[in-house]
Amino acid sequence: MLQIQQNVSLKNFNTFGIKTYAKYFVEINHEDELQELFADPQWLQADRLVLGGGSNMLMVADFNGLVIRMNIRGIEHRINHNEVFVEAGGGEVWNALVNYAVDHSYAGMENLSLIPGSVGASPIQNIGAYGVELKDVFYSCHAFEIATGTFRTFTKEECKFGYRESVFKTELKGQYIITSVKFLLSLQPNLNLKYGAIEQELNNRGITAPTIKEVSQVVAHIRVSKLPDPSTIGNAGSFFKNPVIDVDKFDVLKTNHPDVVNYPAGEGLVKLAAGWLIEQCGWKGKVVGNTGTWKNQALVLVNHGGATGEEVYAFSSQIIDSVYSKFGVQLEREVNIIGQ
Repeated sequence: MLQIQQNVSLKNFNTFGIKTYAKYFVEINHEDELQELFADPQWLQADRLVLGGGSNMLMVADFNGLVIRMNIRGIEHRINHNEVFVEAGGGEVWNALVNYAVDHSYAGMENLSLIPGSVGASPIQNIGAYGVELKDVFYSCHAFEIATGTFRTFTKEECKFGYRESVFKTELKGQYIITSVKFLLSLQPNLNLKYGAIEQELNNRGITAPTIKEVSQVVAHIRVSKLPDPSTIGNAGSFFKNPVIDVDKFDVLKTNHPDVVNYPAGEGLVKLAAGWLIEQCGWKGKVVGNTGTWKNQALVLVNHGGATGEEVYAFSSQIIDSVYSKFGVQLEREVNIIGQ
């Protein structure tokens, strides 16, 4: 029998460590519990928030509805020649899945090491890091349709992945709960070493023919050196998306700012490094009240202790205005704002 709790603190369920409360709270450990939950029409009509690792969100107010904490676990794999299909429960910790793949020498996820959050949330955001996105290793996902109480499998094409986007953030937002994800990995590594400082760090270690484990270790090292540990200081990782602009706008920007950090983003498009833009505006390591930017990475906003969601949100708005004023580039928040 499902246990619906009331007035539950969410401080330990969001990596920002923001103290807010859920009017109702339930933990889901098996798929059939979702059918049991939504057999009660009360929860079909209630406002809902689905929680995984709580790593890509900012709570700006108490949640006056039902918080559903997804805790479905388990990892399985099947090998077909050089292809490896790995399926994980939506409640699995993302980095535990990456470590599972790396430890078994299943290639494809190594650049996604140490990203906070849960497996079930990964397709919603199309998470990515160091030149690799979830869509590059995604095969399908199993999801519960709230309105009908039935399950459906989504293919990669049906997920309509974009940069930090998917169908679950757009036309199907709030309609499905992802219960498991299947990934397509390989026994033959095709390493992606060009993004960020991966190649340089491998050179520093004297590694010329890296294994996927060594790539994973290097990525983890770079992330730890740049990003704060949420268990030590509250944060949600990258707070802003790296903006993508057209090449004509980029040419003008580069004329005025020759050292602007950029990456190719497809035909006629250029991706800018949001962290660089923010740093150039003088925000890196800045502390305002109980919040601020991380000393080693301006893209990360932190809770120095006791910050409210409204305080962090207001601070992020100052950064957005500042970057637009200096560069004419509009930053977008990558984190989900809950409670507005």
